[in-house]
Amino acid sequence: MNSPPVVEWTEADEVRSARWRSESGAPPPRRIVIADDRMKADAAYKLACEGTALLWRGDFHNARQLMTALARRIDRRPRKAPPADPALAFHQHRAAQNQRARILGMLLIPLDAAHAVPLHRAPDVRAACAQAYGPPEPGAGSPVAATASVVSLRELLGLIGAYEWRKKGVEVPALGGDRIHPHYGVFSPARGEYVDLVARAPLPSQDLAFDIGTGTGVLASVLARRGVRRIVATDQDPRALACARENTERLGVAGQVEVVEADLFPAGRAPLVVCNPPWVPAKPTSPVEHAVYDPGSRMLRGFLNGLADHLSPGGEGWLILSDLAEHLGLRPRAELLDTFASAGLTVLDRLDIAPRHPRAHDISDPLHAARAAEVTSLWRLGTDG
Repeated sequence: MNSPPVVEWTEADEVRSARWRSESGAPPPRRIVIADDRMKADAAYKLACEGTALLWRGDFHNARQLMTALARRIDRRPRKAPPADPALAFHQHRAAQNQRARILGMLLIPLDAAHAVPLHRAPDVRAACAQAYGPPEPGAGSPVAATASVVSLRELLGLIGAYEWRKKGVEVPALGGDRIHPHYGVFSPARGEYVDLVARAPLPSQDLAFDIGTGTGVLASVLARRGVRRIVATDQDPRALACARENTERLGVAGQVEVVEADLFPAGRAPLVVCNPPWVPAKPTSPVEHAVYDPGSRMLRGFLNGLADHLSPGGEGWLILSDLAEHLGLRPRAELLDTFASAGLTVLDRLDIAPRHPRAHDISDPLHAARAAEVTSLWRLGTDG
């Protein structure tokens, strides 16, 4: 087992160290200076742009204000005109997003051994941190002043937001308004249109279905509510497996849904096999992005190429896929159709739905043209045999 990464800095003429925490996979900063309420935004911005991180020792609310000021300075910088080529525009946009995240990630917050923030006016983040990092080490039941670990304020705020989303849940109309509660690091079904497609597509059978890459378990739960008597839901991520089990239990369908760890398919065949793979064939830059970006279309191709071997005679595979990648010039429609053909699959039908998310109507978005044209489809696939 690899040792957790450690950061070092000098404080009060002493060299100190602490564990570096980054669920996004960001590398530990090489240079850290101490900062507090006296730090000016311009000075902080200059240091962050140069790659020097700021370990905050002042008021927590002032740290949040400083991060807002840093974001304003980033957003005021002149932007390059987006290239005419949509694929180049996409990569330029992602590069700008990554640079923004890197700069904002230079503002660091200390955590003590109990996952508490030892700063004035800091919120109680212990439960949110435990959800992402696991419980504190034994014997760390009460906050201590020492810095046991360091995390970027940006990530810490993300942990807090994810914790609140897990408590509140996401309302899913296809579940009659019941809620799905996403765990930290598990993609939330906030874009409900793809769930609606699964809720209205005609079922080829109510005996058995496979849900490949179940995530929160939302599609497995929709199929169970539609009367499918048994669903085998697969995933590789331990967080997703725990999340799906919790949601199916909460929704009262755990008796119909078996959640198993598997890379794509479980053993056997089913008359219905459903998959909602990541929609964009690009390299993820953090673990959470694996739900959005599928490098080389690995999961998409794995599902399509293995589907025929896991379908019962006369069964259907349901592929839920946005055509955003096509509008971005990252994967042409012909490539998708060729993959169907080479996998021995035929298109039985296709159900389409337009996106409802706000970015589809945001003309200031550099990728607005692609987002406005996007359509999400449920491809009903059968075998040639």
